[in-house]
Amino acid sequence: MFNLDQQTSGFGQATARLALLREEIARRGALAFQPRPAQSRGPKWQALLGELRTPVEHWQASRQRQQLEERAESSRAVMLLPGFGTHPARMKPLRVALEAAGHRVSDWGLGFNFGPTEDRFERLCERVVTMARKEGEPLVLVGWSLGGLFAREVAKRHPEAVRLVVTMGTPFSGDRRANNAWRAYQLIAGHSVDEPPIGRDMATKPPVPTVALWSPRDGIVSHRSACGRKGERDLAIPMRCTHLGFAAHPDVAAMLKRLVAAY
Repeated sequence: MFNLDQQTSGFGQATARLALLREEIARRGALAFQPRPAQSRGPKWQALLGELRTPVEHWQASRQRQQLEERAESSRAVMLLPGFGTHPARMKPLRVALEAAGHRVSDWGLGFNFGPTEDRFERLCERVVTMARKEGEPLVLVGWSLGGLFAREVAKRHPEAVRLVVTMGTPFSGDRRANNAWRAYQLIAGHSVDEPPIGRDMATKPPVPTVALWSPRDGIVSHRSACGRKGERDLAIPMRCTHLGFAAHPDVAAMLKRLVAAY
């Protein structure tokens, strides 16, 4: 049996842990309910509601796209990086399309994307460098939303291991609150969008070819933030899809295949 001192010590430790948990919940709650600065503008609520049509649009686009798949002349090594709060499985349609074209596709290997930490970023850098060495060539990094920020920062750290960066609906330019997800991000990631553990200068272009796919119909991220300005990316290409649609839309998959083949 536990003696009285052991029971008292155990109770004290549990109380201390509970107090710390409450403090952390309160801190994250304060981050989540920060007021939006007056100058910050995310997509309008009509565009946000339009995200609900994503499955219907994918079905309609799939019915229209019936051409035979063409294999690329050269097989490339590609890594897919998921968006905030999502798992690599959400990008499976893109993976299937790229593999059908003959490319070797992997995911980032970190499971769900709940925001950056120094440790997760270091692990991703190690994975990219290791895979580039294993494949015998630099990788094409395709990042959806927050995954695109990871991709850009990895390319800045290890340009020798990256052939091309493609971002899809990624808020790398301008106001970091010009989107409808920053409060959820701060709640889950536990830090302000102004003080991320990596990538303080997100708009700086990586020293490798960098293409930004953006959509005027994006209901989560401002298209200005995802498109970027001249000098912040090499090329910006508009797509007709929702923000959620970047992960699986047939037109996005077709564009990725063209980009990977071009570089």
